[in-house]
Amino acid sequence: MSEHVCAVGDLAPGEAMRTEVDGVAVAVVRDEAGGYHAIGDACTHGNVSLSDGEVEGATIECWLHGSTFDLRTGRPLSLPATKPVPVYLVTVEGEAVLVDATTVTNDQ
Repeated sequence: MSEHVCAVGDLAPGEAMRTEVDGVAVAVVRDEAGGYHAIGDACTHGNVSLSDGEVEGATIECWLHGSTFDLRTGRPLSLPATKPVPVYLVTVEGEAVLVDATTVTNDQ
């Protein structure tokens, strides 16, 4: 079930925020083109918060060791991470950004 996580205007392009949806830590990210993404907030290499990382295009870089993840697929694009992060279903309804943390949209 989708949960309201923020308003459309709460995140500028290139920003991320941490939230919890149904007890799951989620990084909600607005990519530089303005699209919204929701991924697991823990880096699969260092178990640190990805929402504190830098967003570039449709990727986010872990601030600790520099692993970069594709926001659309969850796949790591650079080492040291080798495992993907979960990607969750995001919908925008009016001004509300909704995330369904029970629906994983990638094959991790």
